[in-house]
Amino acid sequence: MELSKEILSKAEGYRASISKFLRDIIALPSQSSGEEAVIKRIAQEMEHVGFDKVEIDPMGNVLGYVGNGSKLIAMDAHIDTVDIGDPSLWKFDPYKGYEDEKVIGGRGASDQKGGMASMVYGAKIMKELGLLGDCTVLITGTVQEEDCDGLCWQYIIEEDKIRPEFVLLTEPTSCKVHRGQRGRMEIKVTTKGVSCHGSAPERGDNAIYKMAPIILELRALHENLAYDEFLGKGSLTVSEIFFTSPSRCAVADSCTISIDRRLTHGETWQEALAQVRRLPAVKASGAEVSLYSYSRPSWKGLVYPTDCYFPTWVVEEDHPACRTVVESYKKLFGEDPIVDKWTFSTNGVSIMGRYGIPCVGFGPGHEDQAHAPNEITWKDELVKAAAVYAAVPYVYSNLKS
Repeated sequence: MELSKEILSKAEGYRASISKFLRDIIALPSQSSGEEAVIKRIAQEMEHVGFDKVEIDPMGNVLGYVGNGSKLIAMDAHIDTVDIGDPSLWKFDPYKGYEDEKVIGGRGASDQKGGMASMVYGAKIMKELGLLGDCTVLITGTVQEEDCDGLCWQYIIEEDKIRPEFVLLTEPTSCKVHRGQRGRMEIKVTTKGVSCHGSAPERGDNAIYKMAPIILELRALHENLAYDEFLGKGSLTVSEIFFTSPSRCAVADSCTISIDRRLTHGETWQEALAQVRRLPAVKASGAEVSLYSYSRPSWKGLVYPTDCYFPTWVVEEDHPACRTVVESYKKLFGEDPIVDKWTFSTNGVSIMGRYGIPCVGFGPGHEDQAHAPNEITWKDELVKAAAVYAAVPYVYSNLKS
């Protein structure tokens, strides 16, 4: 109990520092592949607060270490953000930000630079109070998640050769413990036609008309996808539509749609593609159905291509990783946390989904703030999260001993 009070006191004492650091990194725009300035600012803060080692890998992720124990734990925040959208929807400048006694506003405040700020000071606390035990804690600020979730951790695991015992994801959870998410995939459907002059459309074959019944059948397919008791229902939505045509006065000779497909527990990417290919309108039109791929260079110019498939993952509630975060919260605040799951996707799709490394989520900020105008996070949650992060290696060491 005494140690819990010390951790909470330290975290509260760093409230102003956490807030200032968060304001600083919000002020640095960092859309996917444009994160250089914010990565360097995070590295600077890590060095300032006393991390034992700080480096930037060839992809552009910042890796900060505290401790030198035999058990490697990682805590992750992606530090890229989406664009601001329509500027007229913002009540304050998304990069100059906004602050009052309770909240901090700006692009990335909840999703998810707030988690980064809390992690850095959580690591400072764990080092100052001697909470590391036989653990080394790796704090990662990762890139390109908004473009291609998990790609950064594919690189960290495959190329940096880093494999933690478990990873704590600091995406926004409203300070609940999250232990899973649906997977997702990005599907492309293309119909082909023959162009001709628009004054005599019967001479051609309109690819847009071929796509129209496919879209209606996709809407019906969405209603009949699998359901899981914990993660909920699989889903799909048509998210984009493109065409080619010689002019506005011509019949379209191709049409392509993008599908955002969310995979619940038990669904596979192969079956999800097959479901689309089996649609009567897809068969009738001879449409091509495929996965998108991603190959955009990082801010360091590194290209690390991958298919746009992001696996579902769930950690059991009694797993040591989940128990660690639950117990850390309970020891600090004297009550059980709410255990839930994310609606959106995280880097866990690679860490747990591809590689089987256990993941658990606990972060400041709220999921409904992600990608929204007037995005905010809450100072109390930033402090609360820093305290939980500080306690994790101590609790994990005791659970594992």
